[in-house]
Amino acid sequence: MTQEQLNQLGKTLWAIADQLRGAMNADDFRDYMLSFLFLRYLSDNYELAAQKELGRDYPQLTDDDKRTALALWYANNEDVVADFEKQMRRKVHYVIKPEFLWGSITELARIQSNKLLNTLQDGFKYIENESFESTFAGLFSEINLNSEKLGKNYTERNDKLVQIVKRIAEGISEFSTSSDALGDAYEYLIAQFASGSGKKAGEFYTPQQVSTILSRIVTLDTQNPATGKKKKLDNVLDFACGSGSLLLNVRHQMAEDGGTIGKIHGQEKNITTYNLARMNMLLHGMKDTEFTIHHGDSLLNDWDMLNEMNPARKPLFDAIVANPPFSYRWEPKEDLVNDFRFKSYGLAPKSAADFAFLLHGFHFLSDNGTMAIILPHGVLFRGGAEEKIRKKLLQDGNIDAVIGLPANLFYSTGIPVCILVLKKCKKEDDVLFINAADGFEKGKRQNRLTVEHIDKIVDSYQYRKEEQGYTRRVSMQEIEDNDYNLNIARYVSNTPAEAEIDLAANHQVLMDLDRKIKEATAKHNMFLKELGLLPLP
Repeated sequence: MTQEQLNQLGKTLWAIADQLRGAMNADDFRDYMLSFLFLRYLSDNYELAAQKELGRDYPQLTDDDKRTALALWYANNEDVVADFEKQMRRKVHYVIKPEFLWGSITELARIQSNKLLNTLQDGFKYIENESFESTFAGLFSEINLNSEKLGKNYTERNDKLVQIVKRIAEGISEFSTSSDALGDAYEYLIAQFASGSGKKAGEFYTPQQVSTILSRIVTLDTQNPATGKKKKLDNVLDFACGSGSLLLNVRHQMAEDGGTIGKIHGQEKNITTYNLARMNMLLHGMKDTEFTIHHGDSLLNDWDMLNEMNPARKPLFDAIVANPPFSYRWEPKEDLVNDFRFKSYGLAPKSAADFAFLLHGFHFLSDNGTMAIILPHGVLFRGGAEEKIRKKLLQDGNIDAVIGLPANLFYSTGIPVCILVLKKCKKEDDVLFINAADGFEKGKRQNRLTVEHIDKIVDSYQYRKEEQGYTRRVSMQEIEDNDYNLNIARYVSNTPAEAEIDLAANHQVLMDLDRKIKEATAKHNMFLKELGLLPLP
């Protein structure tokens, strides 16, 4: 889908949102709109696969027949429906009953049926629990179809849903139903809602430009980035995955050059965002066997898979990306001191869990993996417990690069942030600093990185280039001499160098000025005498 088409789709759906949401705020309406977009994708993808599977047996509907073709086939072939669904599970990994397809839902809205609300409830429950081999329990839990925001009673709520479904169906009818197109549209709408949600957006959305930098870095060969991208990543992790945009960007970067990913893993604490991520994965054409998203708290490490104590079965990831909450206040319990993630480093302070998030991910990084994490600049220079953690990571040779980004790139904060690139085993014995703070295009609300800005950052990392005022490779000795302070400006200053002052030339200029002053004064006094006036004192 082109950017122009995306913009048009965004404007169309945004206009619908403005007209229909009524008492709902943007966040509430987001859940309805994105869920219906998701249902349309599942339906169209399923019907297309069914048409291929049934071939000539796929019914051809007349203009007067408002049923879906699949509903007609089900009605005439009850004895083989079970075999058909079994085959569809093998092909597309899920099944949707005809009455729950988007076409059936929109037909109920068209005729203003009083069964729409109940049918949607049943359909959502079916998709959560029966459509897929894996259960997606709670996938639509944020959509309360019995909410008084829709209406005071069943009839009012049903009537409101009729309006919403009709308008959304009209709005998206002209747009492509491919996973790439609808996936792009889904991401676009998440970004639009993020833009309107201010600080709350930080919970679920990383701007695509920043995602692209992290994704391009972690997909490069770990030991020799200059040789290009890896051909395969066995496992990828984002332990604060939000809506999943970072994970999908890694997948996109790998696919772009014909690479593959074994499995994508994400973890998200916020239930609404967790559901957004699961929908986002499926809507981008991923099979339920290709990803897993866990609802839980990374700091507590409540994911059983990541709590494996047998070293031989410990999960390791070839690429880890993350944009955790900045300077998140946490309350570490005493037993976390001996937690396998932290015991060699110590605990991050209560005032800022930044290093706790970093160490959580870093523990699961494979020896041939790369981790890229977005953090506030404070982690580079703050003292106390954070200094100890930073010092050990540096002494162990685990920090590969420090990249400073421009301010005001994020919806959630205007502060400038940095990207830390970490490795368990790295070839270089120095740290690459990139000061990209001045490379951006100014926007009305947020600044943005252009393709040229992104390429320059990634190329500088990939080829470890050095450029005055932009990048520099810094030895461990120099970092040690600076007490392991990683403040970027200490090593790469983007302040223009002051011109060197020629003291001898300046002295001569001053002497000439002094001589001219004396000559002018003498001439002035001479004129005063000629006029019979005393010279001024």
